[in-house]
Amino acid sequence: MTRFWLVRHGPTHARAMIGWTDLPADLSDSAALERLAAHLPTGAPVISSDLSRAIATADALGARPRLAHDPALREMHFGQWETRAFAEIEAEDPTRIRAFWETPGDIAPPGGESWNALTTRSWAALDRLQGTAPDIIVVAHFGPIVAALQRAERLSPEAAFAHRIDNLSVTTLTLAPPKVFLINHRP
Repeated sequence: MTRFWLVRHGPTHARAMIGWTDLPADLSDSAALERLAAHLPTGAPVISSDLSRAIATADALGARPRLAHDPALREMHFGQWETRAFAEIEAEDPTRIRAFWETPGDIAPPGGESWNALTTRSWAALDRLQGTAPDIIVVAHFGPIVAALQRAERLSPEAAFAHRIDNLSVTTLTLAPPKVFLINHRP
């Protein structure tokens, strides 16, 4: 059994749909980072997505064993919606964007990926890590963290999307057996 400590990267302060766009994280809140690092298990290996905001957040957790960055832990790919504001997209394609958020599943942004595609790749990444260590710290994004919750709690996509996942928060769970210990914890 592996306990996953899912950490959402530091804030980007973007007011747009940011998925695969590689924006840096604001890691200026050193007190929050110190509390976060102290809350996480000592000696547990750290893996992050390959986007700089996740890598920099993982680096800020201090000296811990590091695993190779994994692109399967990236945020959802928003395709043609990347870096655009919700209101702008809604004015252009209201039916698709509402369906995308209200009934997550197979609906994808133009040139992007669906919720089901994101869950498939992020679940596969966690399955590869399963059993490799008792505790693993995963620095990722809203989408992969909510996807892990969906699986661990056996939720519908709509119910999973109802979870709030703040920047620099910790969600702790196991997948085998499925059990959730903390959601959106701010140490």
